[in-house]
Amino acid sequence: MLLENKNAVVYGGGGAVGSAVAKAFAREGAKVFLAGRTLTTLESVAADISRAGGTADVATVNALDGQAVEQHLAAVARKCGRIDILFNAMGMEDVQGTPLVDMSLDDFMHPIMTAAQTHFLTARAVARRMQKQRSGVIMTITAGPAREATANIGGFGAACEAVEGLWRNLAAELGSFGIRLICIRSAGSPDTPAIQAMLGDHADAETFPGFGHGTLLRRLPLVGEVADVAAMMASDRASALTGSYINVTCGSHVE
Repeated sequence: MLLENKNAVVYGGGGAVGSAVAKAFAREGAKVFLAGRTLTTLESVAADISRAGGTADVATVNALDGQAVEQHLAAVARKCGRIDILFNAMGMEDVQGTPLVDMSLDDFMHPIMTAAQTHFLTARAVARRMQKQRSGVIMTITAGPAREATANIGGFGAACEAVEGLWRNLAAELGSFGIRLICIRSAGSPDTPAIQAMLGDHADAETFPGFGHGTLLRRLPLVGEVADVAAMMASDRASALTGSYINVTCGSHVE
């Protein structure tokens, strides 16, 4: 198993991406600590992991609250001794489907501020602990608009770019401690509620014609495929990768 004897924290663990990643981590042998704002959703994911033979704990944590994040990670560290992996899958609460010229400042800034704050607080807190053990992997997920010109997505693209910039800087500062920073860049998974809702937001615009058909593989990545890549990147098989943006887009863009 790729992640045997590893301890992994997944923020946003009750969402479509977070739950898929948590299940992939558990399947590969990691003990998973799920965190999010909705206890019932987290417990449902933990139950699925348990039924499959894995181990998962749950905690309600608002990742916008730095003190709550610190307390949660301290509790995880006390329980298992060390944290090997952090995966961020928190939502950005973005508003889409409206041209920027018609969008309010609040709607544009909200996902940028939300993403920057949650990612900074969680990454900073876990990095401080990983520095002491001189190892660890800090991961997140962004999307194609971080590097592509896309209309009618509000502040989402700028939020993704902010997260990717943070990850680059953290990679530069933490590499000497043996800590790796990995960003999964997805094209969006059609089997998740968020992408289905986004398609509805853009239904009257010509932003996403033939959605997915323009990729090299003529489709978009399923959420399970994204999770499988995340498990590989979190493992020691990817030990030479840091400051890396992993293109899991079925070829929607080529690097």
